[in-house]
Amino acid sequence: MSDWLVVDELAPDVADAVLAPLYEAAARGELSMPFCGACGVPLELDQDVCDACRAREVAWRGVEPRGIVHSSTLVHRREAGLILVDHPYPVLDVELDSGHRVVMTTLTSSTTAPGIGDPVEVGFRHVGSTAVPAARVVRAQLAEEKITHPEATIPEGSS
Repeated sequence: MSDWLVVDELAPDVADAVLAPLYEAAARGELSMPFCGACGVPLELDQDVCDACRAREVAWRGVEPRGIVHSSTLVHRREAGLILVDHPYPVLDVELDSGHRVVMTTLTSSTTAPGIGDPVEVGFRHVGSTAVPAARVVRAQLAEEKITHPEATIPEGSS
């Protein structure tokens, strides 16, 4: 099965010394992220020194594949021969429940970008034979929150 966005030749290197734990977990359908091995603070994907305690211990562990959209945009640039879609596509900055921030696109093709604060679940696209994290907006949860918290709705007649 081909990816909806990019050609298979753009698959990341699963043997990458820094990101191999991410791709190994993704191949099993799990999301693994780096933490400081000394104090447990979430680290950036390529960070090797903890900002909190200055330790150089990176420990990868599984995290819940949930978060919210911190920011999003639609990319209108198309690289012929590399990008498969002929329409704008979303790129999201997702803040995971674990405290990590990861830039990714959506699980399936979309011509709209999710809104800031929209809840997402992380799944995996397959570029070539490599699983890479991608977001799926959880719209049902948004509708449920509006029903559960009616004060968040705009009263009729308001503008």
